[in-house]
Amino acid sequence: MAFEGVDYFNLDDLLSEEELMVRNTVRKFVDDEVLPTIEEHYQNGTYPAELVPKMAEMGLFGMTLPEEYGCAGMNYRCYGLAMQELERGDSAIRSFASVQSSLVMWPIFTYGSEEQKKKWLPKLATAEAIGCFGLTEPDHGSDPGGMKTTAVKTDNGYVLNGAKMWITNGTLADVAVVWAKLDGVIRGFLVEKGTKGFTAPEMKGKHSLRASVTSELVFDDCEIPAENILPGVEGLKGPLKCLTQARYGIAWGAVGAAMGCYDSALNYTKTRIQFDKPLASFQLIQNKLVYMVDAITKAQLMNMQLSHLKENDSMRPQHVSMAKRNGVYIALEVARLARDIHGANGILGEYPIMRHMANLETVKTYEGTHDIHTLIIGADITGIQAFK
Repeated sequence: MAFEGVDYFNLDDLLSEEELMVRNTVRKFVDDEVLPTIEEHYQNGTYPAELVPKMAEMGLFGMTLPEEYGCAGMNYRCYGLAMQELERGDSAIRSFASVQSSLVMWPIFTYGSEEQKKKWLPKLATAEAIGCFGLTEPDHGSDPGGMKTTAVKTDNGYVLNGAKMWITNGTLADVAVVWAKLDGVIRGFLVEKGTKGFTAPEMKGKHSLRASVTSELVFDDCEIPAENILPGVEGLKGPLKCLTQARYGIAWGAVGAAMGCYDSALNYTKTRIQFDKPLASFQLIQNKLVYMVDAITKAQLMNMQLSHLKENDSMRPQHVSMAKRNGVYIALEVARLARDIHGANGILGEYPIMRHMANLETVKTYEGTHDIHTLIIGADITGIQAFK
């Protein structure tokens, strides 16, 4: 059955024709291509590689970047709506698109040389190349400034040593955007697949994001040419601005997961008969459904305004922190209520509930934990930094 959407406040009225077209195109793609196979991939812990060229054909990679580099040149509301629908399918699918777009293509476009842009952006847009983003380390997650990965200048370029952890697409990637300290200053580097001293073993045994490839990146006297440094940025602000880009998409995506859980619960309660009447006729069930649609609607409104701020260059990182924190929180609450409504059936792969719930536990942690975003907002409203 085609997904009709969750739009209690008629927010579609605020969307342009292009925005509606993008949303509906990705929505149909999720219904037709993602949902029929994603549960099997999740159960088997396999990555749905067949979906990547189809997403590229729709222009979903780097979709806000200029057309001169082979990208779609769309606005950020289009990007958000696309991420929303992809995560309604599965967080792993949205994560792939987020990393490719916000954490690989965006830093190359923003911080890279013209040669780097021309070499990589068209390939990444068509998925001829896949990218990954190396910031988090085994000992440094919420404190990226404490990174231990180093770069040393040589006559021929740079030598990298260190390791990165929890890297989406790492084993698949043709190019990794890697952050390391050069003479104590954080710099960005492009490390290409096959470079001597660079390995990317896949991490196994996950209970979440099972349809996504998660990897380590290991640099052991990894030699890269001088032209592979990103010339346009120095310091922690470089990777942090990339994370702001990615968190924007996550805020939208999490609401998509919530929409999928709510839609399943609503349909289930209308058809499941208990005590000679539909579950939907019981007050406690209606209370839960109302909470779900209420939470989703408020998160949608926040995301719509966030996109407006983004387009007008008035969005601050703290705005994104609030939207990401709120979106993932309500999505988890909705998923848990949906599981409760489905009863024992809620743990079955026939329904998307447990898959979304397990995935969202990861989404709550990556790109800044719930607590870190709380402290970011707390520092902003009080003027007092709590985690330094």
